[in-house]
Amino acid sequence: MPNMRAVQVTKANGPLELVERPLPQPAAGQVRVKVQACGVCHSDSVVKEGHWPGIAFPRVPGHEVGGVIDAVGPNVPEWRPGQRVGIGWHGGHCGHCESCRRGDFVLCQNGQIAGLSYDGGYADYMIAPFQALARIPEGLSPVEAAPLMCAGITTFNSLRNSGARAGDTVAVLGIGGLGHLGIQFAARMGFKTVAIARGKDKEPLAKQLGAHVYLDSQTENVSEALQKLGGAKAILATVTNSKAMSAAIGGLAVNGKFVIVGASPEPLEVNPLHMIVGRRSIQGWASGSSIDSEDTLGFSALSGVRPMSEAFPLERAAEAYDRMMSGDARFRVVLTTGN
Repeated sequence: MPNMRAVQVTKANGPLELVERPLPQPAAGQVRVKVQACGVCHSDSVVKEGHWPGIAFPRVPGHEVGGVIDAVGPNVPEWRPGQRVGIGWHGGHCGHCESCRRGDFVLCQNGQIAGLSYDGGYADYMIAPFQALARIPEGLSPVEAAPLMCAGITTFNSLRNSGARAGDTVAVLGIGGLGHLGIQFAARMGFKTVAIARGKDKEPLAKQLGAHVYLDSQTENVSEALQKLGGAKAILATVTNSKAMSAAIGGLAVNGKFVIVGASPEPLEVNPLHMIVGRRSIQGWASGSSIDSEDTLGFSALSGVRPMSEAFPLERAAEAYDRMMSGDARFRVVLTTGN
């Protein structure tokens, strides 16, 4: 049986190791994907550090996958070898829990996550349930598509479900791995897009990405500045700093929604009166299902949204991971296999 390369973690806080493994075979309901590119996401740290409850080692991380179906197992409808597909955070659902019965697959009580529940895309090939697949349209390369399977769907799907309509003011808090995509999506969805970050030096990039207004949180009161603009119908919080989030909540317009996609362990400070009087709300948002990923890819191809990425070959996965964790990458890190 032929072998393939894979980068695995063998224990909590263990190193990323390049190894050879037998080529896996798809079982019923599964496909084998020839990985062409895989994003290195901050969420991969829960694999490497062993923080995910019940994770089994050794484990191959990776949930931002772009590739081509290579083989199809029994009982797989519609999908065929040769199709270009992506696999994201939503790596499969049970179909029978209450959330699934209500059609809310991303909140499946028995849901699977690529690279956590099963081996992910830090490899030449991977196995995935067909429910996790999203078609990659023409016009998107694997390196472009991979980050859209997590950072892309999270920002796109949260914005389109925020309640904001074309012409409304929408603010994006943070210009990083999530924020640089959120700004592009907001502008191309027809929102008056306000980018918020620390320092005047980020303004040119914000405008380049499509922001109409830039607010420097170091020199301006963000909430007051947003209210001078009439308030934001939605604020997309992509940062992981709860203090920065708390400082922006006051900028919501009447009936505005503060949407959190940046994970922070610290509590938010919220003025209850401000929320009550303006019927404002706060909502967390987790990515989406595979069809949401497909919508994200399609919109990106159509509108010109592209992630800014740094590419590394698979054999340099440990270096790529360190680059991502350092926070110095601009703005996503992607592994390529040469497939």
